[in-house]
Amino acid sequence: MRQGVIVDSIALVDSVSTLMNGLRKNIDLKIRYLYTNISGQDIVTKYSRAIIPLAERGNKVITRFDIERANEQARILGSSLDDEIIHIVPSGYAIDFKKNIINPLGLYSHKLEVDLFLICARLSSLQTLTRVINQAGYETKDVFFSGLVTSRAALGPDIKEGINFFCDIGSDNTELLLFKDGLLKDIEMLPVGGDDITRKLQDTLMVSFALAEDIKRSYGIVTNPTQIKEENEILVKKNNFYKPIKQKLIAEIINTSAKELCERIKNAVDKKVTRYEIKNFVVAGRTALLDGFIEAMEDALSLPVKLGRIDNPDIPYSIKGKADLSAHKYLTYLTALGMICEVLQGRRNYPLSGRQTNSNPILNAFARFKEIYEEYF
Repeated sequence: MRQGVIVDSIALVDSVSTLMNGLRKNIDLKIRYLYTNISGQDIVTKYSRAIIPLAERGNKVITRFDIERANEQARILGSSLDDEIIHIVPSGYAIDFKKNIINPLGLYSHKLEVDLFLICARLSSLQTLTRVINQAGYETKDVFFSGLVTSRAALGPDIKEGINFFCDIGSDNTELLLFKDGLLKDIEMLPVGGDDITRKLQDTLMVSFALAEDIKRSYGIVTNPTQIKEENEILVKKNNFYKPIKQKLIAEIINTSAKELCERIKNAVDKKVTRYEIKNFVVAGRTALLDGFIEAMEDALSLPVKLGRIDNPDIPYSIKGKADLSAHKYLTYLTALGMICEVLQGRRNYPLSGRQTNSNPILNAFARFKEIYEEYF
């Protein structure tokens, strides 16, 4: 895959098969379904608005059914044949002449208006991804947008006020999410990532990509190269012999590349808001673990930057268990843990209305009867 796009489906089938075979050796369970994520160039965002009448005359109390009906109407209006909606995020409601209503449940109104932020994926790409998983011997249970599920795992309750950014730096994609008062407002996809730093090392040191990646992880530091002594060297194995490389040269390459990445992120942020308005800026991804990278990003943005960790108080205890998921070793798996959170919480499409998907028709009928009873009595 390159920048989130499948460029070799046969190789990807082999990768999925190898991964799942390794998992099955460690657990005594039969695996049939997979949850997966998608990102990069195939992500499309759009806004949709819908207005529904609630009563012919007078006002009525707004129920969950009304909220779902408004959301569904906006979803239909925002649908297209080329895209598949994978996340429906209400960005605000309006009742009569009152706007910016976070949750209209229980309020009285004559009509209900909703603004939806739709996260979509190219239908052709989803079909290819589903086919790859099928060829590996599994079925796709659901597909998530990487940046959203990662942010849900890493962001705590302090994002419910003001403007907050979540930045997930991947291998060749960087996802930038803007939240305002806890609601997702915008997404920016940058075609840059940690691999750009690795490729600079690869080209300058004339080593393989794998060796350049190992050098970056083992000796990478984002700092002023003048602070490193000239005589400091590392030995790398190249063509069956060990070659000495100046540590100062490695620092120069990584420092320059990291600052270029931070500058791209800063420019994307500046296009959206004034930086003094930002309350929190959280960054995740393996690149953020490089020594000195957080400080370099703080210098570029001129504001404090936090490292993304498992910080969501709503994460079920079944995920947390007895482990300290905030430890460094779990940061690589933030996206996977975020997907687990979404599945177990069971509310990923309608976070504001509190809607819970239920496949039991009897329980659905009972819930609808209860809403009608509460509305009129």
